[in-house]
This record gives sequence, C-alpha cells and structure tokens, in this order.
Amino acid sequence: MADENSSNREALLLNSKDVLYYEDCPGCRNEHRKRTNLGPPYKELVCIWIVALCAGLPISSLYPYLYFQVRDFNVTRDENIGYYAGFVGSAYMLGRGLTGVLWGVLADRYGRKPVIIFCCITMIIFTILFGLSTNFWMAVSTRFLLGAFSGVLGPVQAYATEVSRKEHQTLALSFTSSAWAIGMIIGPAIGGFLAQPAEKYPSIFTNDSLFARFPYFLPCLCISVWTTAATIASFCLPETLHKHKETNEEPHGTGITEKTQENDEIGSTEPENLFRNRPLISCIVVYCVFSLHNTAYSEIFSLWAVSPKKFGGLNYTTDNVGEVLSITGIGLFLFQLSLFQKLERILGPLMVARISAALSIVVLASYPFIAKLSGISLLLSINIASLLKSILSTSLFTGFVILQNNTVSQHQRGAANGISLTAMSLFKVFGPAGGGVLFSLAQRRMNASFLPGTDLVFFILNLILVIGLIMTFKPFLVLPQRLR
Repeated sequence: MADENSSNREALLLNSKDVLYYEDCPGCRNEHRKRTNLGPPYKELVCIWIVALCAGLPISSLYPYLYFQVRDFNVTRDENIGYYAGFVGSAYMLGRGLTGVLWGVLADRYGRKPVIIFCCITMIIFTILFGLSTNFWMAVSTRFLLGAFSGVLGPVQAYATEVSRKEHQTLALSFTSSAWAIGMIIGPAIGGFLAQPAEKYPSIFTNDSLFARFPYFLPCLCISVWTTAATIASFCLPETLHKHKETNEEPHGTGITEKTQENDEIGSTEPENLFRNRPLISCIVVYCVFSLHNTAYSEIFSLWAVSPKKFGGLNYTTDNVGEVLSITGIGLFLFQLSLFQKLERILGPLMVARISAALSIVVLASYPFIAKLSGISLLLSINIASLLKSILSTSLFTGFVILQNNTVSQHQRGAANGISLTAMSLFKVFGPAGGGVLFSLAQRRMNASFLPGTDLVFFILNLILVIGLIMTFKPFLVLPQRLR
C-alpha cells in the first residue's frame, strides 16, 4: 500500500492520451505549465533577458577605453597600441572557448539554473579584478579567467527554448539575442562614458579617489552591479531540465504522444554523437564565421572612431562613442521586440539571416566614406549606419540560434549550445587580435596605392561577410529535415 501511494505521488497521469508527468521533476512541471498556460512566459523571459545582457556587457565594454588603457600600461609605442589591445580582447574569447562545452555538459547534467547562477557570481569577481588591473599581464589574465567562467549564454539559449511553447520560441530567442546584442552595444557605451571619471567628472571624482587611481574601474563596477542583479533574478527561474530515470525528453505535456512529438520535431530520441549531427555542425560553422566578423567589427569600430582623422578615423572621444552606441542600443531593442518576430514568421530564420548578411555588406561598405564627413552629416550618418549594422547582425545571429536549437532534443541542447559557444569563442579569439593587428597595419599604410588605410580594414570585414553569406547555401549548410 505504501509503495502504491509512493508511486502515485511520483507520477501523475494528466490526460487521456497517457502523457506522464513526474511531480518531483522540474522539467515535467515546466511542460505542464506550458500545456496549461498558452501565452508567452513573460516573467521568465524578463529574467533571462537580464541574465543574457550580462553575457554581452563585459565582452565589449572595454573597447572604447582599451586604446587608452594599453597606452597607460606603457608597454609599446602609439602605432602598436592596436596590436597589444587585440591580445587583451582575445584573452576573454580564448578562456570562454576552452570551457564552453564544459558548461553545456554541466547544464545538461545538473540543470540550467545552477550553471547560470554560478557563472554570474564568478563573472562579478573577475570583472572587478579586471577593472583593478595595474599592468598589461594582469589585464590579460583577468580577462582570460572572466571568459573561462562566462558560461551563461549557452544555458540561457537552451533555457529560452525550453521555457516557451513552440509558437513563442522565436520571441524567447529574440529576448536572449537582443539582450546579448544590446549588451555588446551598451557595454561600450558604459565604458565610453565612465572610463577615466576623474578626468571627465572632476567635480564628482577627486584626484585622490579610488577611481582616479584605477581610471577603468568604474565601468567594471557598474557591470558587476548589473550582474549581481542578474544573479538575484536567476534564483527566480524555474528549472526546465527533466530529472527522472524513465525519460529525459521534452515532449511531456504537449498533448500528443511522445513518439509523434519527437519525430515531428527533431527525429530520433536516442542519444547521438553531436559531432555527427550534420545540421548542427554546419549551422555552428556558419555561425562562427559571422561571429568572427562581428567581434572584429566591434573592436575596430571603437578603435576607428577614436583614432585621429589623419589615420582615417572620426577623432571621437570615448563620450562620443558612448552616445552613438547608446542610440544604437535603444533602436536595436525596439526592433527586436516589435518587428523581428513578424519578419521571422514571414521569411523564416534562414532567409532572415541571408538578407541580413547581404544588407550588412552594403552598410559596411559606406564606412570609409562616412569618415570623410563632418558636422551634422557625420553625426547622422554614423548613427544610422551603426544602428542598421547592429540590427542586421542581431537578426542574423537570432536566425542561426533558432536553427541551431531546432537540430537537437532537450537532453542534448545544453551540450549543443556549449559546442557552439566554444567554437564561436575560438573563432572570436582571432577577432580582436586580428582586428587590432589589421587596424595597426592599416594605419601604417595610409598612402598605399591599393586599399589605403581603413579602406583595407572594411574590405577585409566585408570579405568575411561574403564568405559567410555563401556558406548559408548548400552544400555548406545542411538543414534539419523538417525545415527543408
């Protein structure tokens, strides 16, 4: 009798189609909630938006002041600053690339929530330490460790897919992608406005204050405060991973049999070697090419904007860069929440990605001409170009995240996102380093007869975009059978 009662407490048969839910399984409770609540899970989406923003903020927040930080370390001459700056930026991606799969596997085994919470806490610590760096090698090592423990993006993307009903998954992934992209944009704005506060705001920060001794600590502190808020928000997230012996699959609570649901969505429910999943791997490879471009662009944009006119730059201050990126962030946020979901429903994720890549080439080709403008024409042109480039890049990445998460089942989604994060990060290692070297090279060949100065920089960036666009077609990209 006791065994029978225990069995009844362990599992509930909730409908006539024999869909079994386990009371003590958080994944089953999540599936039951999705079955009974037909609307988008806005509470959870707001929480993961806050968390996903943390993944983007530390990556790019240093770009506006990195030139000045490396200069203050006194490790090189002015014309080689871009070279050393690239290594500081790449250290983060190297660390994240070495641990991305680990965080994905841990998220599949122990749950998305504990991995997200742990990574947020460690990000707080290493972000603060980077802001307190007193020499080049301390900056490189703390950025490396920050990247190694920044494993939230993969679990958050898996979580966004699992916490939402199928018809709301595009909206959920738009939340994560827009948050990450806005973090990549607002991060530089924070760095631009708050770096060197004793020089910019002497009435608030005195010359003998902590922020005068560590002129790049304030932006890191602000990012850590936001990450603290994200850590608190993470505790409010319900777990989505199934934790029971009988099954670990996602179809619980869908109102149809498990076999039908799984066959309709992704094929076999048997565990498979993810490296033999051709749709997943081909999607990740193309995603990595665009990630390489985007990271190089993010660093080059800030270096280009603050460099002197004689080197083909805009001669902007860090405040000017912050203003441009703030406007870009606001516009991107509004686009992702209002228009992207409609476009994705009409065109599909792959077509959105292709169109975004093609239009990005056109926008980026205008940058060398923008540098020749001045006054209000320069202000309008650079703001419009920056906004369009960010909207297109984010739409492209969101499309590929949707494709990627549709290639695997739930019990492998964390690992799949971990593989993607690792591969993307390793590609991005070459983004800041390559971008810094390329930018330094361009400044040393201002009088070249072919592609002088920054013309070379933007030509190479566009060349990477063209390669990525070509790879979105067969035979490079293999779609899951149900999406063909």
